[in-house]
Amino acid sequence: MDWLIDLIGPGNVSLASTIVLYSFVIAAGVWLGHLKIGGISLGVTFVLFVGILMGHFGYIVNAEVLKFIREFGLILFIFSIGLQVGPAFFSSFKKGGMRLNGLAVAAIALNVIIALAIYYIDGDTDISAIVGVLSGAVTNTPGLAAAQQTVGNPDAINIMSMGYAAAYPLGVIGIIAAMFVIKGIFRIKTENEIKAIEDETENSLTKPNIISVEVTNPLISGKSLVQLHNIIQCDFVISRLLDENGQTIIPTSQTQVRVGDKLMVVVAANDVERFEGVVGPQLEMDWEDITPTHVVSRRIVITKPQYNGVMLGSLRLHAGYKVNATRVNRAGVDLLASPDLRLQMGDRITVVGDLNDIDRLASKLGNSMKRLNQPNLITIFVGILFGIIVGSINVGFGMKLGLAGGPLVVAILLSRFGYKFKLVTYTSTSASMFMRELGICLFLASVGISAGSGFADAVFNSTGMWWVIWGFIITFLPLVIVGCIARGVYKINYLTIMGMFAGGYTDPPALAYAGNATGSDSPAVAYSTVYPLTMFLRVVTAQGIILAFM
Repeated sequence: MDWLIDLIGPGNVSLASTIVLYSFVIAAGVWLGHLKIGGISLGVTFVLFVGILMGHFGYIVNAEVLKFIREFGLILFIFSIGLQVGPAFFSSFKKGGMRLNGLAVAAIALNVIIALAIYYIDGDTDISAIVGVLSGAVTNTPGLAAAQQTVGNPDAINIMSMGYAAAYPLGVIGIIAAMFVIKGIFRIKTENEIKAIEDETENSLTKPNIISVEVTNPLISGKSLVQLHNIIQCDFVISRLLDENGQTIIPTSQTQVRVGDKLMVVVAANDVERFEGVVGPQLEMDWEDITPTHVVSRRIVITKPQYNGVMLGSLRLHAGYKVNATRVNRAGVDLLASPDLRLQMGDRITVVGDLNDIDRLASKLGNSMKRLNQPNLITIFVGILFGIIVGSINVGFGMKLGLAGGPLVVAILLSRFGYKFKLVTYTSTSASMFMRELGICLFLASVGISAGSGFADAVFNSTGMWWVIWGFIITFLPLVIVGCIARGVYKINYLTIMGMFAGGYTDPPALAYAGNATGSDSPAVAYSTVYPLTMFLRVVTAQGIILAFM
């Protein structure tokens, strides 16, 4: 049995013992992370606490091996985060998300101001501990990782880890407590907020609507669809046309409309009134009964990389395949099939036409779910390569983006502009989640093991108590201030505020609580709106504090 004791006992730094230690820490941490207390779970963050526990009992890893695993896990995690948030990063600055992002940025600024105020008031606390407490208070592991990679000093890294671990649990609780406080201050009834969101969604102005219209305006009789687009000046797609002879056709851009024609139109809700005003009134029609049996509607999945980034209009669907595209579903959201819409791998195009023509088009575009499940390893490792290069560049004042910021920036840019370089950035949800979870588990296990030996002495005393208190203040106070502004000044829906709180602190447990408490997807929408920008800023600010004060 001596071999077993050598393998699993503390103090052994052999390769086999290291793998066994990491396997146990990650497996136990992930399992514990699934346990819910009061409906809340800490997720993979428990890997950090299990690592600390094992480090406390004398388990160690060769310093160079630990550093490699920690940095490689960080790169995998950060890069997958960048690919995930990249497509929404630039769109989050549009009008609909500007206000939410502005409020989230205000919360970040308040977090930093309070953290620095504590640093100056206390006087005796190292800035490394403050950054660790700040990262734990806002439940942001990438920020911790970026700061640790920037500082480089093993002692400072361990202090950050301890501050993070001390502040994290109350960080999650503080976010949820702020939700309760805002609800109480403004006497909010959740059921009323849910109804308001449902009413708003039902009457969404940008959601594609399918309507039937009869042409009654003699001024447009004989006009082609191209001319009609120029007259109405809004995006719409005419899927089918029933002419005066009772014949249903799939119109082309040159098809002329005449008085008495009946049209099946896909158009945004805010353009319906304009369309009716030019063409004619809506009417009730059952197109299934009058459409020829050979004309069907099908969805085709873009799975061939050569069509990644290609404009929909350039496919010339009607000229080449005699079909019309009506909608494009991207990540569960329906988009109007306008000619200037750039396609992405994984898009699902709804087309109308003859089944044989649709099958030919499907063969051209791929339509193979098996192909989507294949990981694009070239893009991943090309991105990591250039991410490390970018992270090593001195961007001024001695600051480098490092192994956290470099891959994050490159991943965001690749996910948005990768098609210009013939790089496919589509990654299936399961593959993306696997890469992200593997990376964060390797990172947290390494951080926990390295910090474990001195954790109890550093945390379970008056200093550690103050870390916990400071962390809660950093978590709670900015959210209450921003929440009061969001509700009191801008009258933002409470469900949206809940999602903004969780997204601004990049905290999935808080989002899970918001979703379970309301039974609505609205918090998730707000979460995804502010998450890309706040994730980026959390990483940058943590690095900036280290560079400014060390």
